[in-house]
Amino acid sequence: MTFSDKHIFIIAEAGVNHNGSMETARRMIDAACEAGVDAIKFQTFRSEKLVSRTAQKADYQKRNTHSDDSQLSMLKKLELRFDQFAELKRYCDEKGVLFLSTPFDFDSIAFLDTLALPVFKIPSGEITNLPYLQAVAETHRDVILSTGMAELAEVEAALSALRRYGAGSIALLHCTTEYPTPMREVNLRAMETLRKAFSLPVGYSDHTAGIEVSVAAAALGACILEKHFTLDRNMEGPDHKASLEPDELAALVRSVRNVEAALGDGDKKPTPSEARNRPVARKSIVAACDIRAGETFTTENLTVKRPGSGISPMRWYEVLGQTAPRDFAADELIELGK
Repeated sequence: MTFSDKHIFIIAEAGVNHNGSMETARRMIDAACEAGVDAIKFQTFRSEKLVSRTAQKADYQKRNTHSDDSQLSMLKKLELRFDQFAELKRYCDEKGVLFLSTPFDFDSIAFLDTLALPVFKIPSGEITNLPYLQAVAETHRDVILSTGMAELAEVEAALSALRRYGAGSIALLHCTTEYPTPMREVNLRAMETLRKAFSLPVGYSDHTAGIEVSVAAAALGACILEKHFTLDRNMEGPDHKASLEPDELAALVRSVRNVEAALGDGDKKPTPSEARNRPVARKSIVAACDIRAGETFTTENLTVKRPGSGISPMRWYEVLGQTAPRDFAADELIELGK
């Protein structure tokens, strides 16, 4: 896929916020379409192939689920079948929004490849998983690689693996893997570090509360923005608390599109509106008092006032000392003789 800051690619991250319910997943697709995003992304996994029986939850997962049961137990409740994802893709096609999903195991990679997705999204947790990177790359599809928790050397190693095994074009997402991300740990300037280091399209996967950091990322040149959303932050589940609700997602899209328009093309020249306002806002050389034909223009009989439709004050010293070609009334725009 081609990414550009002229149209920032906005991904509504549904993730597992459907809580294992197809009805909720469809409603999330509806909400994402209404918000105007480019894509909605889910997470595809087989729980037993993603985590071991002894894997514990992250602290934020314990807080948000009010439970310290295992990751496996939590994820089993959030899992959808492959055929259900195929159904969700068909529904996205009908609604006119791009379906994406992040695979978390080899079976899920192979399945999603059958859906002919234009791009694979690799999550931050897999950036050091060489067999996984190889499996994704061998689909020969384009890749969006999240870089949360990673150092530059780890990003470089992942890129090397993806290229070695045949990945298509690659884009990078800066992110901070904490839910929600504290503002002091966002480090948006790392987006520019990634861009300079690897000369690739760069975006931001936003786990902060609110929309302002995503808007700031857009202003800093992000080509892709990814943001978790939910139908209701009060729902039970690990990611709802760090997610936007539908009206906030819509506000994010509007704000990013405004930033997109405001960034412009970088040329410093008057806009069409400014061209109309120049004569009103700028000034011209005018008569400070009545001036008779043949009098010499001096600092006493000339001044500078609006409008700006006459001789520019930048020609002040060119006009001084010249002779009035005709009579001028006070405040009249000065003209020079042939």
